[in-house]
Amino acid sequence: MKNTETNKKSFSELIKGDTPVLVDFYADWCAPCKMMPPILKKLKSEMGDSINIIKIDTERNPDVAIRYQVRGIPNLILFHEGQVLWQQAGVVQMPQLQQIIEQKLEQL
Repeated sequence: MKNTETNKKSFSELIKGDTPVLVDFYADWCAPCKMMPPILKKLKSEMGDSINIIKIDTERNPDVAIRYQVRGIPNLILFHEGQVLWQQAGVVQMPQLQQIIEQKLEQL
């Protein structure tokens, strides 16, 4: 998975859309962070276009990490129209992650 920061849109533009966005805050040196890409890939294949998933390197984007009080990584934040719907630090397994996201989206 590529870091979407290379995309032309800014982070704030990406999280303000109608489509919910799951952001994976990570760092290259973080061992548990390396467990997330296959989980997120499976989640994307299950949920398809109903969700966007982006990765943010906290080393390259410390301002974004600070703004959302990312203290532990991996740290997942679910955004919808710029609002934080859910946030959790640590590795979350695919079934639990999908269940949490679907639950949050039902409440919209």
